[in-house]
Amino acid sequence: MGSPALALPTLDALAREHELLAVFTQPDKKIGRRQEMKKSPVKELAEKNGIPVFNPESLKGGKAAEEIAKLRPDIIVVAAYGKILPKDILEIPKYGSINVHASLLPKFRGAAPVQGAILAGKKETGVTLMLMSEKLDAGEIITQNKVKISKDDSTRILTDKLAETGGKLLIETLPKWISGKIKAVPQDEKKASYCRSVKKEDGKIDWEESAEMIFRKWKAYLPWPGIFAFFCENGRRKQLKLVEIEEALEAGIGEKAGKVVEYKKQIAVQTGKGLIILKKIQLEGKRVIDTLSFLRGKKNFIGSYLK
Repeated sequence: MGSPALALPTLDALAREHELLAVFTQPDKKIGRRQEMKKSPVKELAEKNGIPVFNPESLKGGKAAEEIAKLRPDIIVVAAYGKILPKDILEIPKYGSINVHASLLPKFRGAAPVQGAILAGKKETGVTLMLMSEKLDAGEIITQNKVKISKDDSTRILTDKLAETGGKLLIETLPKWISGKIKAVPQDEKKASYCRSVKKEDGKIDWEESAEMIFRKWKAYLPWPGIFAFFCENGRRKQLKLVEIEEALEAGIGEKAGKVVEYKKQIAVQTGKGLIILKKIQLEGKRVIDTLSFLRGKKNFIGSYLK
């Protein structure tokens, strides 16, 4: 059971090592201006490998449980599926339902553990194989693997690292789990932390925050939703997306937060502490451009305030 690209290494590893009875994934969605139907990455890979695919709107009501019971699975593996498994499904497989979670549980339970670790400034995160329960990400831990977070790791880069680690860890662990060589252990509830799903509005910059925090958000929200502010031009407010930035933590011009300033022949924005250097930006309705080129057409940019 899985949906986004994060789940692909898990599916690929399982398909090479085990008999997959079926894949459950999110229903096809309409995307883009043309509202064309788009399959999930997991569905595309499953169909390529000739694996039967189910994409129910809901797992509640008993119908999905009936379908799964007919398959008689030994194990259900869940990797970023996007749906909560009800009790009647969790109880079907002989060896339980195992979740591949992209954090070192009990830290960063929830829908956005990769973004959560980056936002918190962590130096490492990891993958947890967990025996699923009805409570969100609170099941017993089967095993874990740590992954270092590099300074420049964005959500896109770190997700790829964790996905590869998760696929390998699962294949190494399943034989030991099935044979009873590994015993699951309860999580320490006192150490639990949670991260909610990311929303588009989370990318809106608060310039009163430090340059360090804004830089973390840029990494955490890459590729989606990105970070942005608003630039006022001729009385009209336009969204300005910050495509590529750098942090200057100890620098500062002493201006009010949000003011665009010149710093060492570069364009920067004053924050609550330090500067954010703008490398590439994208004004609403325009293409991505380097900031110095943008300045040639927007002479009033330096000295303006981004909201």
